[in-house]
Amino acid sequence: MDVVSKTPRRGLSVELDEAIWASGFHVPMPEGYEEELVERLKRRDEAAFTELIRLYEKRIFQLVLRMLGDRGEAEDVAQDVFLTVFKSIDSFRGDSKLSTWLYRIATNHCKNRIKYLDRRARGKKTELDDLSEHDRVESASMSASAHVARPDQQAEAHQMEAIMRRAIGELDEEQRELVILRDVENLSYEEIQAITGLPEGTVKSRLHRARLSLAKTVRAASEPGTIGGKKTER
Repeated sequence: MDVVSKTPRRGLSVELDEAIWASGFHVPMPEGYEEELVERLKRRDEAAFTELIRLYEKRIFQLVLRMLGDRGEAEDVAQDVFLTVFKSIDSFRGDSKLSTWLYRIATNHCKNRIKYLDRRARGKKTELDDLSEHDRVESASMSASAHVARPDQQAEAHQMEAIMRRAIGELDEEQRELVILRDVENLSYEEIQAITGLPEGTVKSRLHRARLSLAKTVRAASEPGTIGGKKTER
């Protein structure tokens, strides 16, 4: 059975559906709704599992796609994430939001898959172009490329986005996780601490080093006569 579908499913109220897609990763729910959903999941209610997938499948898939940079791998890992959730829901104690727990599972799966792919020397592919414009990487370092009008500006913006995606893909899995959680998903430091288990000072210092590495890679790739981060011969 495919856990992650190709198109969003319908369910709940129209108002909640609209709020879900307008929000960030954390899905707004009526008071007590999340607790009820968790209890149903713990009872192995198949309808509750289907509902959880509908609520979070898009967000989980985008997160793992950004972490892995490969659509096929992202589809496999996203399905593994939901299967893990279903099998491990009894371990969820409610100390954090359900979405935070899902994030933790997803990022751990991604880091394990990255290590596995590295061992197999598969390299890193980038297939993020098929993400919708609204869902593309929107970190502060890329904000200058948004909302451009002229064709030359659009081309430059798309080139910078491609450079940034490649640069993020070249980070190690720990740095990549922090950059995506903070600068792409716009999570707070408190939320990142809950997901990674790292102290705030460690999160900030590692994120600082990751941003320095990104800036260096982007500068090198943006130099005149450079294609894909490598200088061309005249």
